Amino acid sequence: MSGIQQPKVVVIGAGSLFFGRQAIWQMVHSPHLNEGTLALVDIDAARMEKMGLLAEKVAAETGVRLRIEVAADWKEALPGADFVVLSFAADTVRYRGIDCKISEKYGVRMCSGDTIGPGGIFRAMRELPLILDCAADIERICPDAWVINYINPSAVNGMGIARYAPRIKSFALCDSLHMPHVKARYAAHADIIAHAKDWTADLDAEFDLRIAGVNHFTWMLKAEYRGRDVSEQIAESLRGDSAYAGMDGDKGAKALHNDAIAWQLYEIFGYIPTCVSHTKEYLRFYQGHGRLAEAIPPLSIWETETRYDRHEAMWRQVDDFNSDAIPISTYMDSFGPDHATDIIENMVGGLGQPFYINTANRGAVSNMADEAFLELLCDVDMRGPRPRPVGEMPRGLRGLNELVLDTHELTAEAIVKADYGLLRRALLTDPLTNSIADADAIMRELLAAEREALPDHWYEEAVF
Repeated sequence: MSGIQQPKVVVIGAGSLFFGRQAIWQMVHSPHLNEGTLALVDIDAARMEKMGLLAEKVAAETGVRLRIEVAADWKEALPGADFVVLSFAADTVRYRGIDCKISEKYGVRMCSGDTIGPGGIFRAMRELPLILDCAADIERICPDAWVINYINPSAVNGMGIARYAPRIKSFALCDSLHMPHVKARYAAHADIIAHAKDWTADLDAEFDLRIAGVNHFTWMLKAEYRGRDVSEQIAESLRGDSAYAGMDGDKGAKALHNDAIAWQLYEIFGYIPTCVSHTKEYLRFYQGHGRLAEAIPPLSIWETETRYDRHEAMWRQVDDFNSDAIPISTYMDSFGPDHATDIIENMVGGLGQPFYINTANRGAVSNMADEAFLELLCDVDMRGPRPRPVGEMPRGLRGLNELVLDTHELTAEAIVKADYGLLRRALLTDPLTNSIADADAIMRELLAAEREALPDHWYEEAVF
């Protein structure tokens, strides 16, 4: 079902290297999008100029009639928008480093630090107020636009929009379950097919994969290939752990020992975790407070300097494309589809492809609340996402998911109400918290260290 032709897509936070370059690729590549408008918004003028120039060069090189707009203020870009993608962050590398370093002092280890634990809570404190300010402007300027949150913690921010800006149309995304690419990697990893590059639409139709849970805490509840259960085969492919799990495409703390951890969790719960680079951070087992299997040390801490180096290398690549040090003719061979613009193409073109989306459960997981904000396989068109039935969440996993949901719900409510007591309750509900005194100390130190990035109301009373 399609209600528009050649949409206007506004990307707020266009300097996001993990999204902006792929969004340009998809907007140019898709015949459903490449005569529309791509509006790039970023408060960093230099980054905005670079991404705008890159988009112009790629469009010109490929001969498409995609219109490129740039703006420093989202209010300038929003008129006429059909889709608004939120991908901004407040100096996230720096602040995630602060979150992880201070939390580590008190025995909380985070390999990512942006969705659960003190890192997830404080990132939401930094981002959600601005997200809701943006939502208010969207409701006023382009009330019919679909809003796609791409900012972590995706579940907190997604449910924050759904709960506290309910008049706008929205859902949330994470690229960890971008299909069919993830499905193809599982099939190749388990030798169901020889290589992920061999994946075809026919194979996709034959591989029935059902995943559910809170974002970054999702589990493979069904895996059938040509009618045969291949869950055990996929799990067995994880047993030969190398230091870094190749499926995560990383060589840092997030990728370390992921296969061994996935196998261990499969042995415990009977289901495969599908976002191990984050899921291992949601569980108390790998915090180092008790004995661990010899092959699995406590979580390594998210590495700030390495991330700065990666970002610098990505910006050098953008500069090289813009200066023609790298031929712009190679751009379309250098990247691939992005999850958000893939879904936008599907919605506009009425292509009928399902995608994993963070949205209200609405009965898909039959033993969890309808309003539970879960990552689910959805049919999606211009009416929005509609989750496909999954069945029950197994006991144990359901309880752990509910704990994560409560933490996220409390975090969003605390931020909107500016309530320190609720914020403290969120951290003390969080599955990584072991000590009331340590949690209080973490909150005090993070509030002091991140004052310039947080709303003033957190400092109006001497509560910290």
